[in-house]
Amino acid sequence: MPRLSPSLETALEKALTLASEREHEYATLEHLLLALTEDEHAKEVMGACKVDLEALRADLIRYIDEELTSLIVEDGDGRVQPTAAFQRVVQRAILHVESSGRDEVTGANVLVSIFSERESHAAYFLQEQD
Repeated sequence: MPRLSPSLETALEKALTLASEREHEYATLEHLLLALTEDEHAKEVMGACKVDLEALRADLIRYIDEELTSLIVEDGDGRVQPTAAFQRVVQRAILHVESSGRDEVTGANVLVSIFSERESHAAYFLQEQD
């Protein structure tokens, strides 16, 4: 099974932290995408695609802070769970890397995998960058 790159591990932890800081019960694809804007491999791909990282970050922060208030848990235990979509995206990236014979999953692989979640706001925000 392929291993996660150190920068991807950091991004996954960052996504959970972003949710936890906002007292969200779940980490969503939008938390994940926001974390990926700091991942070296994902940033390289986004840069090649002319993504305005600052605009993307601003859109994601606005969405997370204004639209995901239903995820706030007042008396929670502080443990954040990734959503099913978050888990699917990471698993899909792992399977893709594995099937291609490579041994490391990067943020770029996860970024590409987000596009398969067509109904997500994360994919929408990426497509808006065209």
